[in-house]
Amino acid sequence: MNTIAKEIRTSENFQQLETQPNTTRTAGRAESLAARIEEGAANLAAFAEGLSEEEWRIPVSESGRYGRSVGVVVHHVASVYPIEIDLARTIASGKAVTDVAWTMIAELNAKHAHDQAGVTKAAALELLRRNSREAATAVRAFTDDELDRAAPFSLSYGAPVTAQFVIEDHALRHSWHHLARIRTALSR
Repeated sequence: MNTIAKEIRTSENFQQLETQPNTTRTAGRAESLAARIEEGAANLAAFAEGLSEEEWRIPVSESGRYGRSVGVVVHHVASVYPIEIDLARTIASGKAVTDVAWTMIAELNAKHAHDQAGVTKAAALELLRRNSREAATAVRAFTDDELDRAAPFSLSYGAPVTAQFVIEDHALRHSWHHLARIRTALSR
């Protein structure tokens, strides 16, 4: 069993699941990841709903520079769920992800910021809710074996990481990460 799975098993919920048949454990691990994706998206949506139009347009600091507006960042989180899940599926299948680089991500983010500069709160929140729900549904379909499978991942500098790591570091963490930056930008 890999290190990530060992760490996960230490939580109270997973200790209980350890005594159950593998088919139940599969649903438990994937369900836990999916629930955390939904929680992060719900937190981001709840915070964003309460923002004024002025706050929606405030730029967020990224790497020491002010760039995308709060609204664009919320839409960004929503729009990349399908990509993040596809990356996890690729790793879960045992295939390496070698063709995605951080420079490519920066270019995509810049294009997205340009294309979505005027995104409305309603449109961004609707996309956030829909795509996070679909991402959580997709994650629920992963088996323990798929979550544990590792392959080289270019966004982790070629390190062989597990599909669970990709889910946690991307689809799951993304909303939490950007909500923290938005809160900082708004001094909240």
